[in-house]
Amino acid sequence: MRNIARSGSVADSVSTPDQIASSPPSTTQPTTPGARPGTGGKASGAGTTGKPVRSESRAGILFGIGAYGLWGLLPLYFFILQPAGALEIVANRIVWSLIFCALLITVTRAWKALGNALRDRSVFGPLAVAAVLIAINWLTYTFGVTTGHAVETSLGYFINPLVSVLLGVFVLKEKLRPLQWAAVGIGFLAVGVLTFSYGQLPWIALVLAFSFGLYGFVKKRVGPKVDALTSLSVETVVLAPFAAVTMVVLGSSGASTLTTMGPGHFWLLLASGVITAVPLLFFGASARRLPMTTIGLLQYFAPILQFIVALTVFNETMTPARWTGFGVVWLALVLLTIDMLRMTRKNSVLKKQARA
Repeated sequence: MRNIARSGSVADSVSTPDQIASSPPSTTQPTTPGARPGTGGKASGAGTTGKPVRSESRAGILFGIGAYGLWGLLPLYFFILQPAGALEIVANRIVWSLIFCALLITVTRAWKALGNALRDRSVFGPLAVAAVLIAINWLTYTFGVTTGHAVETSLGYFINPLVSVLLGVFVLKEKLRPLQWAAVGIGFLAVGVLTFSYGQLPWIALVLAFSFGLYGFVKKRVGPKVDALTSLSVETVVLAPFAAVTMVVLGSSGASTLTTMGPGHFWLLLASGVITAVPLLFFGASARRLPMTTIGLLQYFAPILQFIVALTVFNETMTPARWTGFGVVWLALVLLTIDMLRMTRKNSVLKKQARA
């Protein structure tokens, strides 16, 4: 029973920015792709053919690829927003996300849920903390991409699973399995190699990994109480005043590009609200249809795409020492993935025996 309880721990959960808002704990996930809560792990209407199960699974995978694909290609969006800087991009992203969320809440008639979340201290408090963490994450990520460090930003999301493991040890006092210990040790070795390669700590990658790891930890505490849209809305409500002041200050000092670079640039910046929300909604649709193991495997799409974009579009340099460091990180991730798959298989067997 110990293994079953730990299958949904921080050490076993891996995610990318924005997605955790809609990711419930693994204990609430259907045991069969496409299953609905309360159906005993069987897909609704599956009958004897299993076609609805496969259809739901296929849709979940497509939604997941869509979400992670959009996150992985996000550096291209920041690239075409030049000469806008990280501060301006993030401020616009927050303000226009809030407006887009308000429209979605109006369409879905979810104002009551938002009001309840804002009044409930047990929900609003953690989401306010999460808002600060994701703001740090967004600023660091955008700064990295717009200053020629897109490779290092992809590294941050590659090592994020290792940070999740460390949080499980130091915050939740979890005991690691041998493969997890090996992955953590290899991860520390990789940071050492990359520090030597860069001539300094890869601080952009570390800030991204730890800010999002903590963000995910906070969101998992409150995740069952709010849906993805409400969660994102509360976070943007918290950040919007600061973002609005930033936009005013940039505009009054002549540093803003929102209205000075033509209508195309203006509408591209306004689109940041949609670009923030759509992948999150895709992820929510995927998480409802797929087990967390599949989600955990799909999440590597984002940093892989970021890495490819950095090399092929931005032409960033990868020295032999950096290739070595990334290779060591990837080895650690392979060990974590093997451990996750083994535990998922073992837990599946235990659950079947328990039902029998």
